[in-house]
Amino acid sequence: MNLDALSRRLIDRFQHGMPLCAEPYRAMAEALGCSEDEVLACLQQLQAGGGLSRIGPVFEHSRAGASTLVALAVPAARLEQVAARINAFPEVNHNYLREHRYNLWFVLTGPDRTHLDRVLAEIEADTGLVPLDLPMQSAYRIDLGFPLGDLP
Repeated sequence: MNLDALSRRLIDRFQHGMPLCAEPYRAMAEALGCSEDEVLACLQQLQAGGGLSRIGPVFEHSRAGASTLVALAVPAARLEQVAARINAFPEVNHNYLREHRYNLWFVLTGPDRTHLDRVLAEIEADTGLVPLDLPMQSAYRIDLGFPLGDLP
């Protein structure tokens, strides 16, 4: 994907936080010296081109409820069906295919551990597959930012 100057500036400035206000796109535009329509068009272009998957907050899960990493060993012939069923749960995010016996990995979030256990039981009942429940023991924070600067 070829990024124009506004896209690079937008990514560099806001990949680690959006303005917390009633009109965040307008505030972003003011910070970048462009119009709100230009910011929105840029974001739409990035999403359409596959360079942007989502805009949204990242919460500290321990302050907002409970979460766990889950893996399933899904037979190849059932992968699309099981992935679609897993994706239908509102508690599921970050669903990935992996090259491993446990080939479907996702994060499950909810208000508390009891809720997660109910969803895990429902997933097992719906799919006939036993979820591998991998709750976090320790958090190791890394900066996932990628400064783009003035790339060609």
